[in-house]
Amino acid sequence: MGTEETRLSTEIDGKVLQIFSHFMERVAKFEEQAAAGNRYLVSFRQALEFIRRPSIDKTSELFQKVIRANETERIQSYIKAGCTHATNKAENLNKLNTSHVQLLNDMSKAKVIMNELECLVEDVKLAIETASETLQEGSPDLAATYSEEGMVSSVPEKPQVLDYATMVAVVYSMVKQDYVMQEKIVSSLNLKTSSGEIESYCLMWSLRPFVNDEIMHQAWRLIP
Repeated sequence: MGTEETRLSTEIDGKVLQIFSHFMERVAKFEEQAAAGNRYLVSFRQALEFIRRPSIDKTSELFQKVIRANETERIQSYIKAGCTHATNKAENLNKLNTSHVQLLNDMSKAKVIMNELECLVEDVKLAIETASETLQEGSPDLAATYSEEGMVSSVPEKPQVLDYATMVAVVYSMVKQDYVMQEKIVSSLNLKTSSGEIESYCLMWSLRPFVNDEIMHQAWRLIP
């Protein structure tokens, strides 16, 4: 490789590394949004479960004994209110609404980040196309070189352009699937969402099944 080609290759390597670093910064921001969304979802679940909490069984013998022993005006008012304090119900209705609004805002911010990540993926592709003339002839195809499973291996001591480009593609794929899952969860939330459904939503959000932690750690190690 000539001096000019070497210089161009070095410039492209630096550009790809810069794009990769920016890409991972946005991934970190998405991670923050995902963590916040998880808190909002848990808050939504708690408020919804409180609102739907069944009243005390007034026909039980224990309940009747308590009432007979405490037949005060306050107890009677409590029973008429469905055995719950009106202020508590109002507070939880407000909490439910606030949590839902926060989730919607969280997803709006996440969507902006996803758009930025998509643009960075395109930037990497363009850089690779530019670099193709300086890479050694016969370099393996980018898509065929790695897969998500294949990425789980030791990171080379000195990562090459294709290492960064492939990692961008793999991480973006995982994060995009995670975002789509979160978006579907938020869009399906309402007062009729069953306890079983929302419990599954909370579990899936916290587990983040599409994100491979080992690959994410490997991606962070690629940053010098």
